[in-house]
Amino acid sequence: MKYLIALATSLAFAAPASAGDSLPVGRCINMGNSFEVSEVGKSGVSNAGAEDFARIARAGFETIRLPVRWSDKTGAEPGYTIEKKWMAQVDKAVDQALGAGLNVILNDHHFDALDDDPAANSAKLAAIWRQVAGHFADRPTDRLWFEIENEPHNKLTNANLLATLNPALAEIRATNPDRPVIIGGEFWSGIDSLATLKLPDDPNVYPTFHYYEPFDFTHQGATWAGDPPPAIGRSYGTEDDAARLVRDVAKIRAYVERTGKVPFMGETGAYEGYIAPPERAAYHRAVREAFAPTGIGICAWAYTNTFPFYDHEAGKWIPGMLAAFGLPEQP
Repeated sequence: MKYLIALATSLAFAAPASAGDSLPVGRCINMGNSFEVSEVGKSGVSNAGAEDFARIARAGFETIRLPVRWSDKTGAEPGYTIEKKWMAQVDKAVDQALGAGLNVILNDHHFDALDDDPAANSAKLAAIWRQVAGHFADRPTDRLWFEIENEPHNKLTNANLLATLNPALAEIRATNPDRPVIIGGEFWSGIDSLATLKLPDDPNVYPTFHYYEPFDFTHQGATWAGDPPPAIGRSYGTEDDAARLVRDVAKIRAYVERTGKVPFMGETGAYEGYIAPPERAAYHRAVREAFAPTGIGICAWAYTNTFPFYDHEAGKWIPGMLAAFGLPEQP
C-alpha cells in the first residue's frame, strides 16, 4: 500500500482538471440487484425502498443510480408497452429517492438483445424510452437524469453507438427537451472507451465510464466474469496498481481537455466473495483519492447484495466502506 499512499499524496497537490461541463453527481451509489435482476418476487423489490433511500441520504450520498431491466417487462408487439405494475414500482422508487433529497440516475440495464443485434433492437429501445421519458417528464430536470443504455458491449460499439441510441434520444427529447441524458461507450463503458466516444450534438448529453481496474483484482473468483474467472488471491496496492491509477487519471484529464465535458464514474467496486472488507475499502479509497483532483462524481457498486456497502442482514453499513468513500462512518 505504500505506493498508493505516495500516489495519494502527490495527487493531492496536483492541479485540478480543466473546467468542463459536468453533472453534479458527487458521491453516488448504485441500487444494485434491485430493479435490474431477471426476476422480482411477488412482494416487489426489497432493497430499494423509502428506508433505504433515507439511510443513503443520511450517510451523505448525493445521488443514487437506479438500474432497471425494462426490456423483459414489455409486450412483444411493436410499441413494446411496459407492464403497468412494473412502471408503478419504478415510479415509486424514483419518487422515494427524490423525496429523500437524492438525485436519481435512471437507466436501461441488461438489454442483452440490444448488444447482440443493435440494429434489430434499436426501435424497441426507443419505444421503451418514449414511455419512460413521458412518464417521468414532470419530475425535476435538475435531479432526475436518464442514462439511455448501460455498458454497451459485444456488437454495440462506439462505431454504431449513436446510430443505435439516437432514436431513443429523439423520443426523450420529444417530452424532455433539456433533461440531462447520459451515454457510456463500448467494451462495458471501460475508461478506454472514452478515447473514441462521440456524443450527439446536444448540450445536455453527458459522458460516463465504469472503473473496475485492475479487473483481475476486482473480479477475482466472480463466476460471471469469465471461464475460468480471474484467479483468487490477487492483492491490491502494488507499484503497478499505483502507476495504473496515474495513467487512468491522465485519461480523464485528456478527455476533458479534448471535449469540454467531465465524465463521471458510473460504477466501481470490488467483489466481496474473495476480497475482505478492509481490502475492498482500501481499493475504494485509492480510487476516490486518485480521481478526486479531476472533480468527477463517483458511483459505487453497490448499496447491498453484491459488492455491498450496506449489510441488510446485520442492519448496518459494512465497517470502513463509508470512510473509504470520504463519508463519516455510521453506527
